[in-house]
Amino acid sequence: MSVWRLLQEDGVGAADGLAVDEALMLHYGRGETARGEATLRLYTYRPHAVLVGRYQVLDAEVDREACERRGFGIGRRPTGGGAIIMGPGQLGVAIATRAPAGVSPRELLRQYAAGITAGLAGLGVDAAFRGKNDIEVGGRKLGGLGLYVDDRGALLFHASILADLDVELMLEVLRIPGAKLADKGVERVHERITTVSRELGSSLDAAMLREAITAGFAQRLELELDDSRLDAREAQRARELSAERYGSAAWVGGRAPAGDTHGTVAVKTELGLIRAYVGVQDSSLSSVLIAGDFSVMPPELTRLEAALRWCRADPERIERVVADELSGSGLELDPALVARVLWGAAERALERSAGASPVRAAGSCYFPAPQVASVLTPDASEEAYERHHG
Repeated sequence: MSVWRLLQEDGVGAADGLAVDEALMLHYGRGETARGEATLRLYTYRPHAVLVGRYQVLDAEVDREACERRGFGIGRRPTGGGAIIMGPGQLGVAIATRAPAGVSPRELLRQYAAGITAGLAGLGVDAAFRGKNDIEVGGRKLGGLGLYVDDRGALLFHASILADLDVELMLEVLRIPGAKLADKGVERVHERITTVSRELGSSLDAAMLREAITAGFAQRLELELDDSRLDAREAQRARELSAERYGSAAWVGGRAPAGDTHGTVAVKTELGLIRAYVGVQDSSLSSVLIAGDFSVMPPELTRLEAALRWCRADPERIERVVADELSGSGLELDPALVARVLWGAAERALERSAGASPVRAAGSCYFPAPQVASVLTPDASEEAYERHHG
């Protein structure tokens, strides 16, 4: 039976909560002496924090003015995935360990998800790992997962589990216009997500859920969980990370599209929601940024961004460059679809330079952008982008 450390905490801040998770990775890098095979942390955020995934564009996902009015902290996870709201009704799950050789990220997600679904089963909730990184019940999302491995081979797994959720509050601080503009926005969200409280028919907060999740990991992964706390080295590293990274505007802001004439398109793909931001100058692509709720940012897309800069803003030219970069790469994306998304964003940028006004709609972690016949959905963050980036 493996021995894991167990840490439990409530009411953490946006920066501090994420900093502790990364600090726990200290003991699991190559050459380090690990404290137990892994560390499991189960915690809640103080009301409330809004967290975006590592590869998302902040202003596409979060209404920063609404968060400021509410006094909500904003953080950016080192793991991928979509934007979420965290508070007493949402349980944060983190696992720090050494990345095993020869095991794919998806298989690791599946293994750790099994601990969560076993815990939920103990409560009478029949949940399963579905899609690229979701915990679902009857087709409705109950939680999201993410994974990150650093350059020393230390691994961090993240999950958020919905014990309960204030949907109206979520709609206020996350950019989900597709739901906000609907006649029955809250009902539409409930069609796509669920909570443990809803499934059980009784109110349950994250602290009450924690015991069941602990038992699920112990049972499914055959673990002995040893109550623990941060050691002095971890605590010091967490303070440094909170001040220097997770509390910094540069980290929270992340990559931002360049401030030239731009267009934006979002589409749901096999890898999740992808947003393309394209800037144009003199009929050329002056900037290209691909963002989304990826579990892991595909390096092929980073190389594609570079290959497209100063490419002629022409659909056939864009299609050729995308085909050259992605064909045969093994990436689970249709190059023709990627080319259409990028051209759609470029076309919007060209329209904007001529004074056109695009239609807006969008999505998020819990409420993905709806697909339309052309598979292109214009991103609703353009108004926020203009406000913050000119």
